[in-house]
Amino acid sequence: MSVDPLDQRIVEVFAAEPRVGVLECSRRLGVARGTVQARLDRLVRTGVIEGWAPQLDPEALGYPVTAFVTLEIRQHHPSRAAHDEVAEHLADIPEVLEAHTTTGAGDVLARIVARSNADLQRVIDRVLASAGVVRASTVIALDTQIRYRVLPLLREAAGRAKSP
Repeated sequence: MSVDPLDQRIVEVFAAEPRVGVLECSRRLGVARGTVQARLDRLVRTGVIEGWAPQLDPEALGYPVTAFVTLEIRQHHPSRAAHDEVAEHLADIPEVLEAHTTTGAGDVLARIVARSNADLQRVIDRVLASAGVVRASTVIALDTQIRYRVLPLLREAAGRAKSP
């Protein structure tokens, strides 16, 4: 999927003000409402835009501690893939925000949150309750230097395309 500078500008308007509306976006950018709507529809259809849901802040919800847990997974399970079993287990733990299969010393990297450092132990104990987990290594995030972001990638991709 290629994006161009107009796609970039449209997404940036909605990223800055998600409730701006298609008509107002078209006015700000000086393009037809139908053009903005068609571009948005294409960006959604092709998966560039994943959703329009509100972004939630775990800290504001009472989870100020963020940690990253590297899991070593038991490689042989008699009935199904160990990664699938562990993924299902992790999905049942609300404090697990995301998990990725990785290369390197560990097999899965999970980002988790907790209400406190003491509560973090409870969450880690739940993570370790899976029979598929052999070992875990945890690091606590002290501060967030760069929040999850994708707009710089969009700008890079749009810069490679020619404007319509």
